[in-house]
Amino acid sequence: MQVLRAVEAQLDTRWPETKIGPSLDRISRLMDVLGNPHHSYPVIQITGTNGKTSTARMVDSLLTRIGLRVGRFTSPHLQLVTERIAIDGAPISPDRYVQAFRELEPYIGMVDAAGDIRMTKFEVLVGMAYAAFAEAPVDAAVVEVGLGGGWDATNVVDAKVAVVGPVDIDHTDYLGPDITGIAREKAGIIKPASVAILGEQRPEVNRVVLERVAEVDSVVARQGQEFMVLDREIAVGGQVVRLQGLGGVYEDIYLPLHGAHQADNAVRALAAVEAFFGAGANRQLDVEAVREGFASVVAPGRMERMRSAPTVFIDAAHNPHGARALAAALDEEFAFRRMITVVGMMADKDAKGILAALEPVSTEIVLTRNTSPRAMDVDELASVARDIFGDDRIAVEPRLDSAIEAAVQRAEEVGDPSEPLAGGGVVVTGSVVTAGEARTLFGKGPA
Repeated sequence: MQVLRAVEAQLDTRWPETKIGPSLDRISRLMDVLGNPHHSYPVIQITGTNGKTSTARMVDSLLTRIGLRVGRFTSPHLQLVTERIAIDGAPISPDRYVQAFRELEPYIGMVDAAGDIRMTKFEVLVGMAYAAFAEAPVDAAVVEVGLGGGWDATNVVDAKVAVVGPVDIDHTDYLGPDITGIAREKAGIIKPASVAILGEQRPEVNRVVLERVAEVDSVVARQGQEFMVLDREIAVGGQVVRLQGLGGVYEDIYLPLHGAHQADNAVRALAAVEAFFGAGANRQLDVEAVREGFASVVAPGRMERMRSAPTVFIDAAHNPHGARALAAALDEEFAFRRMITVVGMMADKDAKGILAALEPVSTEIVLTRNTSPRAMDVDELASVARDIFGDDRIAVEPRLDSAIEAAVQRAEEVGDPSEPLAGGGVVVTGSVVTAGEARTLFGKGPA
């Protein structure tokens, strides 16, 4: 771990992921000097505003159960950077991560010397992943876009399948506040050789994405038309869904994740895998493999239960779209007597939008901060929250561990002696970093 920390310190001297150089030039040069390892396997690439990591994990699990060796690249990580590069369904080891960097280091230096801007940290991580997948070797790679689409470093690949999940407003510093502009950037992952799997979108987003499909003459399949969620029932630890895929109906699919948004992620993952194998009206995937794939999905930090009595969830929702999905799942699937929401977020996020989405399902809110230097000041967060929750429903705890402890105590409180003690709940949310740090506090390791 000491060597891993040294490599991370070295990578942190480069532009961080919060500073973007919108160009594929540097990553393309690195791929060229490496012999283009990203061309040695087919890719399913995933973009959208939320749900990318969950969808990627589902696609990975499905492909694995069908019999392929799979590489998976996702970002950001919850607890440890090695989570971003997974092979055979698990993060690479710290030793393998260090080795991947050391093998590329001379070539990275060559790219650095050839341009005015050194490779960014994210670009280096993408290069490490693509090289590691080729060395494994993998039969397929599942690649989550880091930010946007067209100029994201991951987009040096020509994806066989391009998944565009629901597009909303986020990362306005880089993508702008115009949702059609955001959609246009995300649609950049759709290439002439791609099958485009499109989630349900706002009309203006749908128009922009379909314009891209027409521009590159890609094949397209749309959620709500060619594939859809036919039915879903709440079940212990998740839900049972009935999915209309490209190749037919898949019955009795147990998904160990909560929320209608995860059912939507599941049907997009299913359609992506069907498209990858060329499934159609008369060619369905093996239903048992699909059932096993979905049943074994693990999505850390996505309405993940940490403990019971009171129930504590963590969720990485970090924008209003994600917060609305979280609130809808809590409202639909649980009947907590009291729900205490712990929130710590980044300073560049839409605090008002996130808090407004969480207010209807929150009895009280405990405001805190994570350890990131980008974290929003807790007093600033409280000033926003007062307009939404009022003073009586707010508590401030500057440390996350203290905030969780306070929330658990509040969840266990009863106002009436006859009121049952059971039924209190806590959710810790607001940021991927907050979710990851909470996961560590509960003794969970990287997954």
